[in-house]
Amino acid sequence: MHTHRREHSLSLTRLALFACLLAESTAAAVNQPPNVVLIMTDDQGYGDVHLHGNAKIDTPNLDRLAQQGARFDRFFVSPICAPTRAALMTGRYFLRTGVIEVVPDYLATMSLDEVTLAEAFKQAGYATGIFGKWHLGKWYPYHPNRQGFDEFLGFRSGAFGNYFDPLLEHNGKPAPTRGYITDVLTDRAIAFIRKNRKRPFFCYLPYNVPHSPLQVPDRYFDKYKARGLNDRTAAVYGMCDNMDENVGRLLATLDSLQLAGKTIVLFLSDNGPAGARYNAGMRGRKGNVDEGGVRVPLFVRWPKRIRAGKVITQLASVRDLFPTLIDLCGISMPETKPLDGRSLAPLLLGQDTDWPERRFFSVRVDERFGGRRTIKEIGVRTNRWRLTIKGKRVALYDMRSDPRQRHNVASKHPKEVVELRRAIDAWKREMMNHLPARVPIPVGYRAEPVVRLESPDSHLHGRITVQGKVAWDIQWIHHWTGTDDYTWWDIEAVHDGTYDVAITYSAPGDSPPVNVRVEAGRACLDATLPATKRRADEPTKARRDRVPRRLTVVPAQSTRSLGRMTIRAGRQRFYLRVLSPPGPQFQVSRITLQRIGESPSPSHSRE
Repeated sequence: MHTHRREHSLSLTRLALFACLLAESTAAAVNQPPNVVLIMTDDQGYGDVHLHGNAKIDTPNLDRLAQQGARFDRFFVSPICAPTRAALMTGRYFLRTGVIEVVPDYLATMSLDEVTLAEAFKQAGYATGIFGKWHLGKWYPYHPNRQGFDEFLGFRSGAFGNYFDPLLEHNGKPAPTRGYITDVLTDRAIAFIRKNRKRPFFCYLPYNVPHSPLQVPDRYFDKYKARGLNDRTAAVYGMCDNMDENVGRLLATLDSLQLAGKTIVLFLSDNGPAGARYNAGMRGRKGNVDEGGVRVPLFVRWPKRIRAGKVITQLASVRDLFPTLIDLCGISMPETKPLDGRSLAPLLLGQDTDWPERRFFSVRVDERFGGRRTIKEIGVRTNRWRLTIKGKRVALYDMRSDPRQRHNVASKHPKEVVELRRAIDAWKREMMNHLPARVPIPVGYRAEPVVRLESPDSHLHGRITVQGKVAWDIQWIHHWTGTDDYTWWDIEAVHDGTYDVAITYSAPGDSPPVNVRVEAGRACLDATLPATKRRADEPTKARRDRVPRRLTVVPAQSTRSLGRMTIRAGRQRFYLRVLSPPGPQFQVSRITLQRIGESPSPSHSRE
């Protein structure tokens, strides 16, 4: 009898303990901040969505996402991609962050002292992952894993050459994959969500479609060719269609894990369309400061918190998403540099608020291959007006009565022109006079012992030029005419170290041997480069492109070791010189530095 009572008492105790644990678990779940899935596409214009009036494209999952949440009618980004990504990650105008352009890489490198959205979420206890295109720093330590992301699968640069079975990077290591790149990235994002479903997570999915090269599986391409579209548009729409299906897979995963109501899902693009196609009748495309170059979709879904079908007409920008997500998730704002964005939470949650008149500035800054920084285009958008300045041409458009920017009314509204030009001048002074210094190429980190000094990142002297067919092409240093021609890279070594040095070059046919020298500080290496022979396995064309890409064909390229040299710690120039007149076909692609040792002294270490 006593034994039975003791067992009954123990059962009641266990039941009470279980009830307490269940209550604590339930309370924790209730108090747990929402998850965030942030999807960004690359070069998808406002018009590349069926919901925006494009009857030629199928995007049912994006349409459903917009209908289940809020859709922003006037949402603005930068004219090109890396600046938009810097603004997204920091909540600040991109020029403040060190990012200026998309190429060369030193112009698309975000300063290490910027606080990223991923760092804010990680500080709040979130699991953080990025699956796709980074484009905010090609070199370590400007790496996603050093900028707040626990997991990174994708690529660091602004473009990727092959979308089928791509060789990606996973947390700093090569990651061979099988399948189409958008499917691969979505698979890994879904795995990340499943792994972290019991804790808050921030999943950033920056797809690289429909950016060129225009590669897409047959069934998507054939579908749009059957609708009478040309190869370029059929490829772009097919890439968007495939991406839309993957968004559907993501949403289905959230449903199956019962996470849909606990997850904020956002979808946007990084700039206007790269090419002429349907864009809701707007003027401009990628690279322009006109409406069509900077107005993109933004859909935000959070079931039971954001009203389904809500259309937000107030102007908003990519810089607003940093403070918006901090607000919506109820996490602490980290100590950041001053933000340029403001929280959109009141608009999303339907709170009564007086939304102020805002001015959004757009700019294209050019500093190609070490040249002087110049402004290509600049503009400002208000609720009513868009003023653009392109060279000497100043245009004012009334966006309420003329959303397609067909009529320049600058002569009819001189007062508005003067006021908006003053605003542009003030903003330009603030931005252009305080640009962060250009970053050197870091070498010598243990996490990244191999660094490639690419030709576009070099500084040229003499008559040599860096060129390729297009910005994303493989660039080569051409036109070496004599020993007065040389190039150098701005590097910073974190240690005294010994490096294997190699050069990738082309000197085809009967080219004479070329004597070259590399120098760093007091160290130098001399070597003779023989003529190069074409390899049997050298690719001559991209076989999966739906539209042939413009590639520089450089036959008979070779990579040759120059030897070992010691590079001292600190910032310095790494020179490449020719010591004898090279043949007219001599070209250089890159110098590769592979660290093989370092000084035992810790005095120079900055890792």
